Amino acid sequence: MTLSSLFGLVRLLKKASLAGAFFVPAIWLGNAWAAPLCPAPGGVSYALVERVSDGDTLRLKDGRSVRMIGINTPETGKPGKSAEPFADAARKRLQALVAQSNGRVGLLAGKQSRDRYGRTLAHVFGADGSNLEARLLAAGLGYQVAIAPNVALLGCQQAAERSARKARLGLWRQSPVLAPQQIRRSGFALVGGTVSKVQRNQGGLWIDLQGGLVLHIGLKQLASFSQKQLASLQGAKIEARGWVLDRSQRGGLKAGQARWVLPLSHPGMLKVIAR
Repeated sequence: MTLSSLFGLVRLLKKASLAGAFFVPAIWLGNAWAAPLCPAPGGVSYALVERVSDGDTLRLKDGRSVRMIGINTPETGKPGKSAEPFADAARKRLQALVAQSNGRVGLLAGKQSRDRYGRTLAHVFGADGSNLEARLLAAGLGYQVAIAPNVALLGCQQAAERSARKARLGLWRQSPVLAPQQIRRSGFALVGGTVSKVQRNQGGLWIDLQGGLVLHIGLKQLASFSQKQLASLQGAKIEARGWVLDRSQRGGLKAGQARWVLPLSHPGMLKVIAR
């Protein structure tokens, strides 16, 4: 570092101290000169973290529970149910990232600010300005999810996941992609298969996969998808991700229907692999 650069850094630190700036950390996250990963597209607010609940959820000292936008990490253990692979690793990694920011994080609320459980929906940023969801994705410790309208960092987060997948990090060490016939329960899944039928009715668009899974795009969500792509899906090999529902529960399964349905609300949850 040159002398002039050193003096410039000193002036920056003094200015940050006077302004109470957040993005000059006490503990640097890796290379101090590296560009932040998926920086916030707008202003953020700041909060202190009380604890890390799991790999994608924080409890703040002001009492709010924050569900991080754009990522779904493996489920931690619950009574009578063991933790999914890499669930503990994701939680510990998030704990480390929060600790490296001295327990103080930046929040960028989503356009939809709360989920059905009353949790705050927000992107979370570390002391270097990097998006913490993207850091977890880049380490292979979660799946990128696109749930409209909270898709501000979609492209950058997808790139972070692709890098981990290419390097076979974390949950990508062995392919987590399930064939439709391998689905055994409701919940999040990354599914790959061949489209056998595409049909539209008053309930939206239905994409049947060989093996017993149907993807559903509701009428309200159809406008955000490429109609040209949807029209050419039959016979294509695709990947889809989201939360699989069991139609057989509560008597919802009708004769001739697939048991498992995966609702899609955004094009980011559907990828064509080959035609």
